[in-house]
Formats: sequence, structure tokens, C-alpha cells
Amino acid sequence: MSYFGGEYEAIVVGAGHAGCEAALACARMGHKTLLCTMNLDSIAFMPCNPNIGGTAKGHIVREIDALGGEMGVNIDNTYIQSRMLNTSKGPAVHSLRAQADKKKYQFRMKHVLEQQENLYIKQIEVISLDVEKDKVKGVITKNGAYYSGKVIILATGVYLKSKIIIGEVNYSGGPNGMFAADGLSQSLIDNGITIRRFKTGTPSRVNKRSIDFSKMVIQSGDEVVTPFSFMSGDIERDQVPCYLTYTNEETHDVIRNNINRSPIYNGSIAGIGPRYCPSIEDKVMRFPDKDRHQIFIEPEGENTEEMYVQGMSSSLPEEVQVKMLRTIEGLENVEIMRTAYAIEYDCIDSTQLKLSLEFKAIEGLFGAGQINGTSGYEEAAGQGLIAGINAALKLEEREPLILKRSESYIGVLIDDLITKGTNEPYRMMTSRAEYRLLLRQDNADLRLTEKGYDVGLVSKERYAKFLNRKKAIEDEIDRLKKLQITNKKEVNDILINLNSTDLKKPISLYELIKRPELDYQSVIELDKDRPVLSRDIIEEIDIISKYEGYIEKQLEQVKQFSKYENKIIPPDIDYNDVNSLRIEAKQKLGKIRPLNIGQASRISGVSPADINVLLIYIEQYNKKVGKDWKR
Repeated sequence: MSYFGGEYEAIVVGAGHAGCEAALACARMGHKTLLCTMNLDSIAFMPCNPNIGGTAKGHIVREIDALGGEMGVNIDNTYIQSRMLNTSKGPAVHSLRAQADKKKYQFRMKHVLEQQENLYIKQIEVISLDVEKDKVKGVITKNGAYYSGKVIILATGVYLKSKIIIGEVNYSGGPNGMFAADGLSQSLIDNGITIRRFKTGTPSRVNKRSIDFSKMVIQSGDEVVTPFSFMSGDIERDQVPCYLTYTNEETHDVIRNNINRSPIYNGSIAGIGPRYCPSIEDKVMRFPDKDRHQIFIEPEGENTEEMYVQGMSSSLPEEVQVKMLRTIEGLENVEIMRTAYAIEYDCIDSTQLKLSLEFKAIEGLFGAGQINGTSGYEEAAGQGLIAGINAALKLEEREPLILKRSESYIGVLIDDLITKGTNEPYRMMTSRAEYRLLLRQDNADLRLTEKGYDVGLVSKERYAKFLNRKKAIEDEIDRLKKLQITNKKEVNDILINLNSTDLKKPISLYELIKRPELDYQSVIELDKDRPVLSRDIIEEIDIISKYEGYIEKQLEQVKQFSKYENKIIPPDIDYNDVNSLRIEAKQKLGKIRPLNIGQASRISGVSPADINVLLIYIEQYNKKVGKDWKR
């Protein structure tokens, strides 16, 4: 028997990184929103690594920020070390990564949520969905309350029927000693949602006082910090160092001698784990030729002695973990404060979702984050933001925001999940994006802020700042193109001093800074009347000028790509009526229900020949119904 707890427009189940962004998006777009969490102390919790960003993930955080999300602002306010990765490579793969003070990150995000107008936070466990005629109506909690909602976003993370596994020991539980959410999975199954079982893991946390850092290589942050948020401006803070050490043959021997006690290898783990974030026992067994593996010792915050052992995720028995760690240089006397563990949990088959992240079979129900089969805080937050935006747009009876693969990493992530599905926890990588030179982290605002403003999430203040930045870049590039540099002697002397070749004829300063050995800053003697510009604008000008030819090629590729993306498939098409399609193609197309030909062409099991058949059928179909779905 339940009692009526309240009426809301939107209900978000789970307050991890996906849930926080989803709830803020709905509330900021003006809708009364309920955020449900089993424990208020777990809001924005980082159960695994104490950092935000990294390769490709940093791009997602920048995109979240450009669309009006909170993750970038939050880490800028709570980082303890910041580094730009891959700086020796091209700008497409430059990725920002920041160590977080885990508690400060949590506390600030929780306070932002608590202060948000239209947002109501409750410590309650949702155990059942109320679905009527394939449409959500509300949720029922463990305490017996019923809350009505027009849209519901599931952002349950790794908590659904979660099980902790350490060697031969296993028990029901969530991350870091939290409770598991054991009730909701059955409700999802009862409503026709396909559930699967995934696994992830985390390393141990060790006491800083028991580490000999003199045997390790110090890893310092960048002297000049690049913020995640386009709103942060220049930021400066005393940074905390990280440390690098390595496993060795003795470490590997301990693992090999106890591999029969590893749940991954003795069959006691049923869930599928992440390929790109393997446990240390996986690394040792899969790469027997490697005599060592990198281990990073990272602080969990400024006011704690807990250190995170990056690269040592494990589900080996506790006593084996101690023995294994103490073989590593600098960790000979290490004391474990939290034992490493694997965690199994329920998640959904992501192909059950639309590109808007709404379930195809249940109107008003959205999925976001690890419940959709992804791994990582950033991937979760990106989905949470899009689910929140689209839930709000649904309430407003507006078209959903669908980000294309050519527009954002978030678009690539969601398209991969919905169109291809995933058989393991999905992790974003730069190699997944076909147009990564266009999808750089430095231009995320230029790509997405307009969209965030159009849907009503980006504030007027943020939008004005974006327009000013965009104009400053365009104006300066225009000025550089008009400014002619002559080939007189004093100019050539300056160029020779810069290890560049002299000029034979006048050229624009824009053409000049395209030279590999030159950049915007180095030619200041040739351009003494230049305006005062911020560091990020100068960086943007350098990238645009030097990679202009490559960027134009990718834009042409996108133009070709868009022909198929803009060819809309009629939503009521019955693929069984398309006679020349292969049976597999009919089944796959019927399951995924692609929006357009481009999405259809990316479905595994749909061949180019099937696409040609489909194009002919759609042309005939449109003539028959008297409507052209081409956008």
C-alpha cells in the first residue's frame, strides 16, 4: 500500500554524474524536477578514479560545458592538479585531465543541486515504475511513497542488483560500501526492458604515510592551467603532485601464482568487463611479454591520506592484493585502507533507446549513464545532460536535441550505443570519432553553445560570452588575412632570427603563421598593433590557421556524410514490406528503427546493398504517400 508523495513534471532516479546533469538540465529549463537518491552522501560520488577528463573524455566535459552543463564548472572549482595530455600530438587529441578533490567535488555539486530552483532532492529508493499503456506515470519507493511524473530518467549507475566480488568473497552491495538497489531491475523486466549483466572494478586505496615516494617519479601539473569551462577564465591554484612507479616480475609472479583465485578466471564473475580498463590480473595474463606496467599513485584530496593506485584494478583476494602491492617499488610497506573489488550490476541493452535516449517502447522513460552500458563519469554526464534536455523538450512538446556524429563526441557516443549497441562497458576514445579534427576540445563552444541556447539551457550571460569569443576569433582572423607583410630586409631579418625562411614576395600575416616554425605569438615584432587577446583565443587562431587545409577536407567529408544523414526514413515504415531486403537486415532495421539512412548504414548486419534497396523503397514510398521526408 503506497501513499501519494507528490506531483512532479520530471523524475530523475539516481544522483551520480548522469543524474546530476539530467536533474539540473530539467530544472534549469523550468520544469519541476524530483531527484531520487538512495543516499544524499553519494551525490556526484566518484567511486573509482579521482579525476575528470582524459583522452577523449576531456572533449566530452568541454561539450557538456558548452551545452550548459555543470561538470566542467565543478571540476574547475575543485581540482588539485591539472594536465593537458597528448600535447606532443595534434590538437585533435589534446585532452584535458584534472585530479579532483573527491569530497570537495561532491560537496560543491550537491550544494549546486540544493540551490537550484525547480529541483527537489530526496533520499529515497525507487523500486518500481508505474507504466500505463506504454507510458510512464510515476514511481514507487521502498518506503511506500508514490510520486507522479510525466517523464522519468533512469540514471542508476552500477547499483542495480550490484554484487561486490573480492576473490572467493561476494555479497550484495554498491560501490564503496553503499547499498545495492535490488528492487528496480524486476520492474524494468516486467515492463519488457531487456537487462544484461556488466562488470567493472576499482583499485585499492592506500595510506600515504606508508608510501616511499623517493623511489617514484614525480608527476606535476601544468604550470599554466587550462580550464574545462569556457566560463572559468584564467584559474590558478597550488597543485598536488602524483607519482609514477611500475609493477615488476615479482608482482606478476604473485598474480600468476594466484590466478586460480581470481573471480575473472575461475568463472565466478558472470558480468562482462571493460576491455579498455582491464584489471591488473588481466594485463599480466593477456600481455605476458610485458615485464612491467605503469602504476600512478594519485591523491584523493587535500585533506585525506588516501591515495588511489591507478592501474591496479583487481578482484583478487584481499591477502593477495597486499602481497602484490608490496612487491612494487615505493610500496614495500604499504597499508591498504580500502580493498580493491569487482562489481557486477544490471544494465540495459542500449539499442532499446532512441537517439534522444528515450525508450522506444515506453513513452516518457529515458536512460542515461552506466545503465545504458557505458563506463566513466564523463560518458555518464554527457548522456545525463542530453536525457535531461530531451525530457524537458518532451514536456514542452518540442523536437528532441539529436547531436550528429559530425558535431560532437557526445553524438558519437549516443549513436554508437543506439545504432551498434555494446557487448561490454563502452568507453569513449578519439579513434571512435571519424571527424575528430573538427571535434576538438578547444572549439566545443563554437560547435555547441548555440544549440544549448536554442533549447533554453545556456544562460544569456554564457551566450553573450560565447558570442564575444566567436567574434574576437573571426575578427582577428579577418585582420590577419588583410594584413600584408612585405619582403623588405628588416622583415626578412626577423624571420631568419626565428629560424624561418625569408620572403620573396609580400604575403598576409595569416599565411605566414601557417609555417610550422611560426605561430601567432612568435611574429609579434611584425604585428605591433595587434589587439590584446586571451590565451584561448590565440590558441584557436593558431589551430585554425595551421590546420585549415585538413579542416576543409573534413568539412567536405561531413558534407558527403550529411547527404545520408538528411535522408529521413519514414517513421511508420514496415521493413517486412521491403521485399528485396535480406532477412537479417529486416530484423536489425526493425529492432533499431533508424531515423535516417546514415544511421541505418552503421547498423551491424545491414550491407551497402541493403541501403540501396532501402533508398529505392523510400523514394517509391514518399511518392505513394505524397510526402518527402528528406530534411
